[in-house]
Amino acid sequence: MAAAAVILALGILFAPRIPSLNGVGSAWSSFLPWTAVLIVLLAALAAIRRSWWAAAAVTITALVWSVTFVPQLLPARAAARADLLVATQNIGAANDDPAATVRGLLGTGAGLVAVQEITGPAESALDTLDAAYADHVRVSTVGLWSQWAMDTPEPLELGLSWARAFRTVVHHPDGDIAVYTVHLPSVRPGETAQRDEAVAELAALVRADQAGRVLVLGDLNTASTDSALNPLTDLLADSRATVGGGFGFTWPATFPITRPDHVLARGLTPVSDQVMAAGGSDHRLVLVGLTAR
Repeated sequence: MAAAAVILALGILFAPRIPSLNGVGSAWSSFLPWTAVLIVLLAALAAIRRSWWAAAAVTITALVWSVTFVPQLLPARAAARADLLVATQNIGAANDDPAATVRGLLGTGAGLVAVQEITGPAESALDTLDAAYADHVRVSTVGLWSQWAMDTPEPLELGLSWARAFRTVVHHPDGDIAVYTVHLPSVRPGETAQRDEAVAELAALVRADQAGRVLVLGDLNTASTDSALNPLTDLLADSRATVGGGFGFTWPATFPITRPDHVLARGLTPVSDQVMAAGGSDHRLVLVGLTAR
């Protein structure tokens, strides 16, 4: 039992250095906060068996978890007034009530709304957003709605043989913003290479982007605790990591256990991050407030 606790502590401590290992390492990192459940179980077993060595090992593991995650649970800064609200949600191909999802998006009052996995009934439901926003662009199954004019989108394949992402420029009154609306390749057991390639390609595009203000909005199919996302988070501020106040899990909507849905920013500072009702989707809605630096 003590050995299990030590292995768990090492797994938490060195998670950022664990390679993908055909998806095993990626899955471990994505669900890393839930190792708290394993710690509680080990603590209960140590108490039942009255094993002091095991209790000591579990205590060390709990300290490692706390040092790693407690700062994320605390608000990083006092709430400030946002200059821009952005919303993102994977509307879900199997969504049986896309109209409810659209009502939720409209209710946020966001100036920018990014939507992924637009198929079937969701296409007609999104007509409501078309009417509510000054401009909208769409490439394949991803779209962006804006209160301000946007340039013609540049489709991006990002590791796929077809475009499921795009870059556009939003002409905000306080200055132009380059916005990447993204749905990265899905991850399955033993299949992460395509997603990892897409992250690397997107990071290269962001690194080369000359825009002073950059946003990446969408479903990146991994959590910020997964080192596979480091090429992006090294360049851009993750809204939930910046704001703190919890993990902000978004998927699956009925009982979220991880957060594949992200708002990443450069030249804009996240000041709020809310996870809201899914409205029929299997992903909850993310609403982020930002200020200009």
